[in-house]
Amino acid sequence: MTDQIFSLIEQEYQRQLDKVGLIPSENTVSPQVSEVLSSCLSNKYSEGYSNRRYYEGNQIIDQVELLAIERVKKLFSVPYVNVQPYSGSPANSAIQFALLQPGDTLMGLKLTMGGHLTHGHPDVTFSGKYYNSVQYGLGADARIDFEQVRELAHKHKPKLIIAGNTAYPFLLDFAQFRQIADEVGAWLMADISHVTGLVIGGEHPSPVPHADVIMSTTHKTFRGPRGAMILVTERGLARDPELGKKIDAAIIPGLQGGPHNATTAAIAIAAAEASQPSFTQYARQIRLNAQTLAQTLMDEGIPLVGGGTETHLMIMDLSSFGFGLGGQVSYAMDVAGIYANRNTVPTEPSSPFYPSGVRLGTPLVTSRGMKEKEMKKIGKWIAQVVRHVQKYELPQDKKLRSKFLKEFRAEADQDLKLLEIAQQVKAMCKKFPLFAEEGPHA
Repeated sequence: MTDQIFSLIEQEYQRQLDKVGLIPSENTVSPQVSEVLSSCLSNKYSEGYSNRRYYEGNQIIDQVELLAIERVKKLFSVPYVNVQPYSGSPANSAIQFALLQPGDTLMGLKLTMGGHLTHGHPDVTFSGKYYNSVQYGLGADARIDFEQVRELAHKHKPKLIIAGNTAYPFLLDFAQFRQIADEVGAWLMADISHVTGLVIGGEHPSPVPHADVIMSTTHKTFRGPRGAMILVTERGLARDPELGKKIDAAIIPGLQGGPHNATTAAIAIAAAEASQPSFTQYARQIRLNAQTLAQTLMDEGIPLVGGGTETHLMIMDLSSFGFGLGGQVSYAMDVAGIYANRNTVPTEPSSPFYPSGVRLGTPLVTSRGMKEKEMKKIGKWIAQVVRHVQKYELPQDKKLRSKFLKEFRAEADQDLKLLEIAQQVKAMCKKFPLFAEEGPHA
């Protein structure tokens, strides 16, 4: 008997083939990474660390983990690496658990301005509840306001400053963060989850000379499995020689149990792939694609937050087209074969639940072999969708929103214009496999 799950997997595979994926935090993995993830390594329990496990039978698993660690160390030129975090949020929590006591002050970028929930978002998150969270923001140019960062740091004396984001389309100035951290005696943590691949490829400044500790997921521009890694720099160990041990203890027994061994092995594969010259070209193409897509959108009259991008992502600001359009546009894009995610804009006139922006990114389409020519097509399709559904403004009356959105989605699912674009997108996608370092297939 064939389980229904296999049918659903096939459907999902076909969906990914037929559509253009523009969610900046998504990517597609190599066949080697995929193969490792479905291996027998998932059968083994391995709580603890290499050569000091709580269970027997980990002789091979120890070698796997040590190999992953050594490859990541070499890739970033850092003295300490932990590859056991289950994902980015647990990894950020582990760093905070290692460096802070409940009630200590931390600083991070506001969620509505491109920050991440785990960077101290107040009240509803672990980092916002258990620590005294101070949030910095952006200036009028949509760049991080370092005058505000410095002012807040001197006023609140944070023990930890986080330099990182999830929806910020510009380069992070780690040197300025370091200077401010030194002025107030704070630890500096860099969350480079989104730009890791760009850092490796030389397309984004590296945090290694400036940060004490670095966190990255392994499934975005790094193009590996869904996991995370924590790096401690020479600077971090010079300040506290026990910092690596504190991170280890924060992971287990602090926050986690047994690591996911297949993921650890897949991180090792991804690190080996990232060390190849072809990965540098991949990182460069991500930025070229992002710049081309951004310019096409702006040429089509679609405003972008900050007027463009310096990285792999951009945010369309739809507030000039109507009220609370982010959700409607992102849904309509999906019907049209192009999926992204709704997102707030820095001066959000609506709310995080019904935002005015849509976040776009190019890692996945670049992995498929798409280049500037395809970005121009995609940008024009997106502009058609925006103009086609801009009349569907969100009702100001909150009581009407649920009914409105239900009716809008039903209409969008049957919209002939959107379905026509979807067929054009599908025809283009047939030329591109899910993973193609060599470029599109004929």
